Amino acid sequence: MATDKGVDVHIREAVETEAPQIVELYRAVYGTGYVYARFYDEREITRMVFDEDTLVLIAEDTASGRVVGSAAVLFTKGAYTDLVGEFGRLVVHPEFRGRRIGTRLMAERLSRVGGRLHVAFAEVRVHAPDSAQISQRHGFVPVGALPQKLAFGGTREHAAYLVRYFGDALALRKNHPRIIPEAHHLAVVALSNAGIEPDVVIDEDARAYPGNTSFDLKDLTAEGYTSLLRIERGRIRHREIFGPQRLHYGLFKLAASRSNYIVARDGARIVGAVGYTTTELEQTVRVFEVIHTAEEVIRHLFEALQERCEAQQTVNVEIDVSAHAPRMQRTLLEMGYLPCAYVPALAFDDVERVDVVKMYRLMGDLEDLPFDAPEPTLSVGQYVLGQFARRDVIPRLARAMDRLDICRGLTQEQTTRLLGEFTTGDIESGSEIFGQGASPERMVLIVDGHARVLIDGELVGSVGPGESLGEVSFMNNTPHSAAAVAQTDMEVGILTRERLDTLVRRRTDIGAIVYRNLAHGLGEKLRRADRRLTSKRPSSH
Repeated sequence: MATDKGVDVHIREAVETEAPQIVELYRAVYGTGYVYARFYDEREITRMVFDEDTLVLIAEDTASGRVVGSAAVLFTKGAYTDLVGEFGRLVVHPEFRGRRIGTRLMAERLSRVGGRLHVAFAEVRVHAPDSAQISQRHGFVPVGALPQKLAFGGTREHAAYLVRYFGDALALRKNHPRIIPEAHHLAVVALSNAGIEPDVVIDEDARAYPGNTSFDLKDLTAEGYTSLLRIERGRIRHREIFGPQRLHYGLFKLAASRSNYIVARDGARIVGAVGYTTTELEQTVRVFEVIHTAEEVIRHLFEALQERCEAQQTVNVEIDVSAHAPRMQRTLLEMGYLPCAYVPALAFDDVERVDVVKMYRLMGDLEDLPFDAPEPTLSVGQYVLGQFARRDVIPRLARAMDRLDICRGLTQEQTTRLLGEFTTGDIESGSEIFGQGASPERMVLIVDGHARVLIDGELVGSVGPGESLGEVSFMNNTPHSAAAVAQTDMEVGILTRERLDTLVRRRTDIGAIVYRNLAHGLGEKLRRADRRLTSKRPSSH
């Protein structure tokens, strides 16, 4: 029992006769619009109370015996050997808020789970920042954010992702993960927040799994189960994806958890499958396993899943990728997924705990929703949301790639890597892009529209789609020798010096081609300017 001096509420495990009171508690907090309908069902609450894999606590008002708060721990959120649990469903009756009941429920949960978990995580509502404050005070640290993950009353909310470690979790961690550059910043922040010296290795050379292959695709049936079970790669050996289900749990358990597999066949032979779980209420999909006999089938499976998600109007897709699998990370990045969290030591692989890069595909637009949280949760969330706000940059610029001089000679992988460093923007006709003598903070790449270049107010040239502005000052770090003004409405890509310098240090192959293309484009503009000046000179005749 947990008690505080002067407070007439105590915390204990729920019993089955309190199911009606727990239901009424959820009604008081959420009305009738709570997305998890089972919390309005007394039978479901009773099952949770009796379930060995769920801890349900209640806060009881000692004066009246009334249930005024509740919280749960779900112990089977990872594979059974992963020792991962979710801290969730913490609610306090509105009449009893401000009495530290949420804090005490959290403390009691922690006191009861240490021997059963290595890792606890919480998907925290940031619409109610007290949840993040309580979690942080009790040792949970932010490692990411889940854009528009939660559904409440017909609307979406962002969630912060926080973790806490127990026992030997970090002592068993596998060191020196290999990750793609796009996950590096988040990894360093998450490891530092968890008190781990960042040891990630950036893998610039990892290439995505090949595409342009075709296989016959069907849902898993009992007929194909045994054949799929015999494939070890991705299921037992070389696991690249982790999740709450596994094929060998059996068809009955998979069906009960709304899990399914898309199976790929090459003729009569099964060559791979992707396993996923659907949460209809939240319209989310969680991929938990990819099995394959050859790497050529991997991308095809993900493309099939993506088509299914689009048809079912899925809101987001979530995949926990091993931080030691940069090719899988790169493949998903190219398919529109972004790193949304970096979770140290989340999953068991053989005899070690491995870090996980949580890759996230937001199927629709990023909505302008609040992210209210204390530091450092706020900083992590803002960074992740910023990445998703920029996620349309690559496809937006790629549509104009055949007109972008800066991309000439780059491979597809190099182009994707370069365009990922840009942001995009729109400039209205007549607006100044930069002034003569201004510092060269950015280079502008014209996707659509035209700009005029002026020296001392006199027109000396014009620039159109595919060309860049300010590259001389940008490369030499000298003030702009000319001004640039939008001649028409413009769509542009913007590259800052810091982002280009970082990319060039890591990828000299891209840097060499980019600087060559910039020099070539500069030469072409100088020739045009020379022809313009020549045409203005008076004839000698």
